[in-house]
Amino acid sequence: MAQRISLTRYLVEQQRVDGLIPSQLRLLLEVVARACKSISQAVNKGSLGGVLGSADSENVQGEVQKKLDIIANEVLIEANEWGGHLAAMASEEMDGIYLVPNRYPQGEYLLLFDPLDGSSNIDVNVSIGTIFSVLKKPEGDRGVEEGDFLQAGHQQVAAGYCVYGPQTTLVLTVGDGVAMFTLDREQGSFVLTQENVRIPEDTKEFAINMSNMRHWDAPVKRYIDECLQGREGPRGKDFNMRWIASMVADVHRILTRGGVFMYPWDKREPNKPGKLRLLYEANPMGWLIEQAGGAATNGKQRILDIQPSQLHERVSVILGSKNEVERVTSYHSSL
Repeated sequence: MAQRISLTRYLVEQQRVDGLIPSQLRLLLEVVARACKSISQAVNKGSLGGVLGSADSENVQGEVQKKLDIIANEVLIEANEWGGHLAAMASEEMDGIYLVPNRYPQGEYLLLFDPLDGSSNIDVNVSIGTIFSVLKKPEGDRGVEEGDFLQAGHQQVAAGYCVYGPQTTLVLTVGDGVAMFTLDREQGSFVLTQENVRIPEDTKEFAINMSNMRHWDAPVKRYIDECLQGREGPRGKDFNMRWIASMVADVHRILTRGGVFMYPWDKREPNKPGKLRLLYEANPMGWLIEQAGGAATNGKQRILDIQPSQLHERVSVILGSKNEVERVTSYHSSL
């Protein structure tokens, strides 16, 4: 039987053998993983734990919060604030940044997260997840400001997500490819189950919310119309559509077997560049996808090159199999 490699051992080897990550970053990622295990337990209990349903409140985005949204946010903050590896955190569920209290040591990293992506799926027992991104705090002795989080995605030092489905799977990159870890509940630890994840460059699957078709811009309509025409159309092959309404679940499928995920700008709110958040969702997912050989753009430029201007900035997202993403992006540039 092949030797099982734990997340801790994998990170130690990334630090000690390959020299890819410093010890403080290794500790940070281990703490995030432990927090994800706690969130997974809460998700698994469901009605038995009294955690389903609405919290009767709204987040900064104006979205109704679920009880599990708030629980997951608190778990991540409480797990990470005292370890000495962080200076501050930012979350989709909070208006501003969260500074590590002065009673704890101050670290050199910034953590951003969407504590529970896919909230609409919580009460119907469909896969949801946690997305996270790690940045280096700018040099200097001054305190952390919101502007310190406004770094382009290519400056990330680690990113990943944890999907809570039939298995709890942690997916991670530190800039040396993508690795997947499955939670062994009997042992209580994440175990490496796949290394060097690669996304096929071509695909026959796309993921998009078709109910918004009438609001799409012309390049998106053109691409989807061509897919729907199947082998009789200009693409010469039949496509399948998949849409889970949970970015974590859709991206996990793409990392596993290929595909293209699209949440584009549309005409319902023309002044907003998109629906998904650049810092908490698009940047970490975009980096994971690129590290696995895929591509991620907003239709006009590489997502990881976008310079953020605000903490909760939104963005159009097209990511997945490289050739399909490049095709959709080319349709936008040909306008």
